[in-house]
Amino acid sequence: MAPVSYRPAPGEIPTSPGVYRFRDPHQRVIYVGKARNLRSRLNSYFAEPDSLHPRTRAMVTTATSVDWVVVANEVEALSLEYAWIKQYDPRFNVKYRDDKSYPYLTVTMAEAFPRAAVVREPKRKGSRYFGPYAHAWAIRDTLDQLVRVFPVRTCRDGVFRRAAQLGRPCLLGYIDKCSAPCVGRVSEDEYRSIVDDLCAFLDGNADPFIRAVEKSMREAAAREDYEEAARLRDRWQALSRALERNTVVFDDGTDADVIGLFEDQLQLAVQVFHVRGGRITGERGFLLEKSEDLAVGGYLERALQRIYAETDVITPAREVLTSHELADVETVSAWLTELRGSRVAVRVPKRGDKRSLMDTAISNAENQLRLHLVRRAGDLTARSQALQELQDSLSLPEPPLRIECIDVSTLQGQDTVASLVVFEDGLPRKSDYRSFTIRTPNADDLTAVAEVVERRFRRSASEETVADQQEDSPQRRFAYPPSLLVIDGGAPQVRAAQDALMACGVSDLPVIGLAKRLEEVWVPGEEDPVILPRTSEALYLLQRVRDEAHRRAIGLHRKQRGRRTTASRLDGIAGLGTAKATALRRHFGSVRAMVEASQDQLQEVPGIGPRLAETVWNALHPDEPSANGGE
Repeated sequence: MAPVSYRPAPGEIPTSPGVYRFRDPHQRVIYVGKARNLRSRLNSYFAEPDSLHPRTRAMVTTATSVDWVVVANEVEALSLEYAWIKQYDPRFNVKYRDDKSYPYLTVTMAEAFPRAAVVREPKRKGSRYFGPYAHAWAIRDTLDQLVRVFPVRTCRDGVFRRAAQLGRPCLLGYIDKCSAPCVGRVSEDEYRSIVDDLCAFLDGNADPFIRAVEKSMREAAAREDYEEAARLRDRWQALSRALERNTVVFDDGTDADVIGLFEDQLQLAVQVFHVRGGRITGERGFLLEKSEDLAVGGYLERALQRIYAETDVITPAREVLTSHELADVETVSAWLTELRGSRVAVRVPKRGDKRSLMDTAISNAENQLRLHLVRRAGDLTARSQALQELQDSLSLPEPPLRIECIDVSTLQGQDTVASLVVFEDGLPRKSDYRSFTIRTPNADDLTAVAEVVERRFRRSASEETVADQQEDSPQRRFAYPPSLLVIDGGAPQVRAAQDALMACGVSDLPVIGLAKRLEEVWVPGEEDPVILPRTSEALYLLQRVRDEAHRRAIGLHRKQRGRRTTASRLDGIAGLGTAKATALRRHFGSVRAMVEASQDQLQEVPGIGPRLAETVWNALHPDEPSANGGE
């Protein structure tokens, strides 16, 4: 039955936009969501449990109460939703993982004499932040160049007050890297003008300053004021070096934020490029744990909430370019427009330079996620924890030090192949990988799983070797049986594997299935799957094992299908043997290219004479009349 103990009575829930909170028995908020229509959204949570997504079902059954707040529109709901997520950190909402804290260049605009500094965490209200930047040394070097042209103070408040008391500036004031407002060398209005120019330069409006300095330099040289010209030359060079830190990506002065996503089954990586004036002025990346029942557009919305949560830090650009379509692009666009104070266009670039930069962002996100996975896989403590969690969750007699996983790949029963991968101590052991070509004609998935298990574990009194396996390694037998057998699939595949093991006389080997869509772990004889926590090391290890088997099976199937497709058009042609068929494939590269070739072009292949060329051409064009000489 659906949990009805805390379900609101009919008519209690308004039909207005709003934000809702589910709470556990201790009144802790465990999930926050928003809705265009609160009644419709909340009623969907109280459907039959079997119809709910497993993550949603777990949340609803954990909660004991729900409350909501009505807001004026969907934009306010979007803002309040993220504010509550930050405040309560609900366990069933997405989790953000920053691999590192990124440096920003901040200008403390709220002070009478603002200070420029490099910081890691943008927190202070009334300050302007530029970035984030990939490396702290790069922004420090940029700031060192900029204070030669815009001499704002970089000293701490204590140093500033002490210099004012003594009436003597610090070293930076003497070497013209600070305008020394502490001793009154410039007025507050003059200093504020310098600060505004610095912020304008960092915002991407660099060309007017460079042109002005260059013009003044040439004028000074023309009137033979070479000392002033040299000083202006140094400023011009400093500005140019500062700009070199920002890569030019557009020639038209585009202002855009480029946001690329790359996902796997458990998490997403986000890469952001902040482009101002056609230059990348900031970048960052972070990870999101997939803990909600959302499509990729919904997770992208969560990423945008994270990026633009504090407008004092990051102000949306005129264009926000995303790698995927948003779940509710109109609401998000209205929210960003409100944050910026002018219209913000949100779209997915399809072609041109913006598409190329988006592809770069997606590639960076993919690399970020893979680097995170490699680091996690290389963590000995995490691997040990994963094996221990598997033992505890599956009630195994010992940690599964050797795990084997089987995955089948087929296309409507044709070219069916299977892969078997091996992990020892949580790491792949590629020398023990095996590949299988399924022998049963038109075998379905269950039949293929049973055949692979039988061929892997078949034994005889003479300890027959598994010579029928097709592997890259010259080694023809496994050293020892696994501690755990994983099947890529659900309950039916697990039953097929278990039956095959029993037929082989193997009764003491634990076997489980891992279903892709919901990441459920199926155990033989159990009606319900084992649900591992989304953040558990055990689930992460099983996912790696399954994905490695799937990757290898897909590769084997593509090779098998490619061989059949290539051979099918050339087999049976009279006079065309294996050597000449191979020569044709090498010369043209594909059967499609052979079909498009004329008979004269076919004769260019060594060993293919006029008569054989005509025979091949007719075989490749069964519905067309022979055309000697081609076109």
